[in-house]
Amino acid sequence: MWHCDAVYRAMKARADIKPDLIVGHSGFGSTLFLRELYPDVPVVNLFEYYYRPHGPESDMDFRTDLGWKVPEEKYLRARARNAMILLDLQNCQIGYAPTEFQKSRFPSEYAGKLRAVFDGIDRAVYHGHDEKLRTPGMKRTIAGREVPAGTRVVTYVSRGFESMRGFDIFMRAAKRVYEEYPDVLFFVVGTDRIAYGGDEDYVGGKKSFKQWVMDREKFDTSKFVFTGRVAPTELAKLLATTDLHMYLTVPFVLSWSMMDAMSCGRWCWGRRRRR
Repeated sequence: MWHCDAVYRAMKARADIKPDLIVGHSGFGSTLFLRELYPDVPVVNLFEYYYRPHGPESDMDFRTDLGWKVPEEKYLRARARNAMILLDLQNCQIGYAPTEFQKSRFPSEYAGKLRAVFDGIDRAVYHGHDEKLRTPGMKRTIAGREVPAGTRVVTYVSRGFESMRGFDIFMRAAKRVYEEYPDVLFFVVGTDRIAYGGDEDYVGGKKSFKQWVMDREKFDTSKFVFTGRVAPTELAKLLATTDLHMYLTVPFVLSWSMMDAMSCGRWCWGRRRRR
């Protein structure tokens, strides 16, 4: 609500600004109070996600394989988080979601207000790059690491290494791959943080979900290159030179990494883990 108020007061102080259209990201209240300033200006909202606390399409209930008991207050919070989204649905003239799946999450009463409009991909950045980088048997240098000739490269990209993005499943799958095919390197892009899901409440005092995963099973760390965050142009080159990109998630928003990798002409393996 303070965010709503701040946007309202900032715009009220700028009488010289007279918008023809208001576009805002739903859930933060950016556009809600602007009806008082611009009653006749149409409002368009981006609707990213509608929370469903329970059921097979719930991001909170999906990872039952971990055996974690979700506290009651987290389910209550998920219901409350929809309050601003519902206000925005009522307030806007029209809204859009990036994918048909995300659109399908919202209450059917508002289906007539919503469209599926994909975010798009910056093809000036994410494309095939130099084909010679993928010449079979050629020695490559990727993200500062020399990759011997004949070595296959697999990528995994995530904002944070967490259960919602299947980091633990990726690590177990990677182990099975390198045990069967020794000539493989896994480039892991992202930061050792938890962005979604609240894993920190379940990992028993471990510093991070990554540490929790690494402590539970023995991995050959020489097979992994943890790059940290990389610039979009460098990420595009990495995705363009990989042999396979892996993407895993619970029912949630679609990761840009999968679409970016496909735009770079790479094979992608992705799935939602079934119970």
